[in-house]
Amino acid sequence: MSCLKVCKNNNFETEIKDIASDKSISHRCAIFSLLSDKPSVIYKFLQAEDTLNSLKIIQSLGAKVKVENDKTIIYPPKSIKEPDDILDCGNSGTAMRLFCGFLASKDGFFVLHGDKYLANRPMKRVSEPLKKIGAKIDGRDNGNFSPLSIRGTLLDGFRYESKIASAQVKSAMILSALNAKKISYYKEPFLSRDHTEKMLKGMGAKIVKNDKNWLKITPLTSPLKSLEIEVPSDPSSAFFFAVATVVSKNSKVLLKNILLNPTRIEAFEVLKKMGADIKYHIKSKKYESIGDIEIKSSILKGIEIDKNIPWLIDELPALSIAMSVAKGKSIVKNAKELRVKESDRISTVVQNLKKCGIKTKEFEDGYEIEGGSFKGAEVDSFGDHRVAMSFAVAGLIDGMKINDIDCINTSFPNFFDILSKLTRIEIEN
Repeated sequence: MSCLKVCKNNNFETEIKDIASDKSISHRCAIFSLLSDKPSVIYKFLQAEDTLNSLKIIQSLGAKVKVENDKTIIYPPKSIKEPDDILDCGNSGTAMRLFCGFLASKDGFFVLHGDKYLANRPMKRVSEPLKKIGAKIDGRDNGNFSPLSIRGTLLDGFRYESKIASAQVKSAMILSALNAKKISYYKEPFLSRDHTEKMLKGMGAKIVKNDKNWLKITPLTSPLKSLEIEVPSDPSSAFFFAVATVVSKNSKVLLKNILLNPTRIEAFEVLKKMGADIKYHIKSKKYESIGDIEIKSSILKGIEIDKNIPWLIDELPALSIAMSVAKGKSIVKNAKELRVKESDRISTVVQNLKKCGIKTKEFEDGYEIEGGSFKGAEVDSFGDHRVAMSFAVAGLIDGMKINDIDCINTSFPNFFDILSKLTRIEIEN
């Protein structure tokens, strides 16, 4: 088990061009390429453990993958092949849940599994609605935990209103609907991340939202157009360095080529409300808004967050670091979803902040953080890459030691290289 030591540094100015490519879009590129009958070309596909596992899965399903420098070409099979081994999703809940929806209607028998952390993440939120429309899915605790077995079958159309706003649940249901017998309808309480709808519509899928926010999904009658896309840099990954900048004195960073989809930059907007000096410079709007983000050191004030939680779910651990140095109290509510991520992020964030001398209160659906004097400490990642990276950038305030950092490679393999440009770091095995 490796650990990371981060040294204090409150004075830097730099431009960061090599933020990891967007993880969510990379996963979707791999899966959606199977909906076409022609090769898809993806530039800057994320070369991280989780997304590379998705490429291995589609190869097990019959696809051929060719990598040429920063170009990944995916040749889809004529029909999905029944694999002769389990499909390893690694640490990725996105992969497991989206492949559930995709494979539920494909002819064959499939088993999805992952590492010890993913094996304990709940999957019933996907398996239950899929079973209601005829999917044959089973697993531990009646399909709540992996390994999940799927016997693909022709599914019914459905009208499903989700009680939670989850891009993963929505994507799984859309993928199942594309191969259903009839037109399907899906609704969520409010908009979750919308990459799936945008990308599939761009490929030719008929997905329409009516004036009452129901998505109408028409089954495919022919293969979709292939993808040709450059994956932009991940705003969730970029956000760690935004936080590093605002909590450091006399510092400035320009983050290059970042995805600026409104459902993905809510954390930057929260920082702005807290007083952060942040500017967007849009460069392209071809598929999604893409551009640069300029951030400067700032004096922050506390904030209460209880809305747009699905847009913040990955960034809340890093936001907790900003809250810990802000003037006054910050409160996060309606975020029970944090408890079923790579770790119980409510519990893990609160535990680590207390070690750093910050007063916190834990709620069932969030926490309260009283800004104060942040002290360096030795903390644990709990196997959660976002917790690990959040407390790594916190090390710029007063130093930090983070145990169990191997999980960072699942989403952001060059994180350490970028962090080393801002301060001195040391990795111990």
